[in-house]
Amino acid sequence: MTLSRPLRLILMLSLAIAVAACSSTGGGRKKGGYYKDDGPDSNPPSNLDQVPDAVPKVEPYASGANRPYVVFGQRYVPDTSGQPYKKRGIASWYGKKFHGNSTSIGESYDMYAMTAAHTTLPLPSYARVTSLVNGKTIIVRVNDRGPFHSDRIMDLSYVAAYKLGIVGPGSGQVIVEAIPPDEIRRLASQGAPAAALPEPASATGSTPVLAPVDAAPVALTAEPLPAPAPGSAPVRQPAAGGLGNVYLQVGAFSQPANAQSLVSRINNQLGADGAPPASMEQSNNLYRVKIGPYPDRQSALNAVQLVSDRIGILPSIAAQ
Repeated sequence: MTLSRPLRLILMLSLAIAVAACSSTGGGRKKGGYYKDDGPDSNPPSNLDQVPDAVPKVEPYASGANRPYVVFGQRYVPDTSGQPYKKRGIASWYGKKFHGNSTSIGESYDMYAMTAAHTTLPLPSYARVTSLVNGKTIIVRVNDRGPFHSDRIMDLSYVAAYKLGIVGPGSGQVIVEAIPPDEIRRLASQGAPAAALPEPASATGSTPVLAPVDAAPVALTAEPLPAPAPGSAPVRQPAAGGLGNVYLQVGAFSQPANAQSLVSRINNQLGADGAPPASMEQSNNLYRVKIGPYPDRQSALNAVQLVSDRIGILPSIAAQ
């Protein structure tokens, strides 16, 4: 039976309220960030580590799900303007209790796909989420609304939380950065056409685990960073070739020892390939690990796949 638009909106709002009710404070919530009676499946897939990040592509926004709405007296206004979004806060996750239920855009929620819920980001859209605890970064497809809780900014799928390292504690401090359509188009023009990029993968096999062919992985352009702080590891220059101001950022840590450990690992693993060196610098209370400089942006893009293959981290482009 085909539902009328008003009825569909009512059902969508009802689902959002139900999710919000689960996230409200109270004695029923488990320790951590996930919801009452929720948790991981009793027998999760064995290939969670191999589930790739969501690959951004330009998609039409869902009608209805991007209109202003009110939950628990709070009015939310989704932003479809494409303006930059970058915010620090707490991310949690939702799992088996909602697995198979409809998301706010009518898709079936898959706890083993790289997706997330957000109150105001466009649906669907893509975002980069970086843990401020361990520096890990993932890319998710935002296809649901929530969490309707004042101390959290994003709900991750189970596999996304697993890859970010917050399944155990249930929540963690993160930075969420939207990947706007203009950025997706620009990066896609340097690799595969946006229409050729695959859908987000799932560990269950309900969506094929694919990878773009001969395409540079999509990475969000980071904000320009200030000069290294006194005492931070210096940025070494490449032995030959023209100097540039383009870097690949591979991590951001709250503790300098963790950043320095990654610098050492990268230089050991990439040194034999003649890649520019990794270095550490302090910026906005974070210790960022970068590789470079590269002579130009295209040279950095060409190196993304090598870096990802060697160290297992998908880097982003960053200008000095």
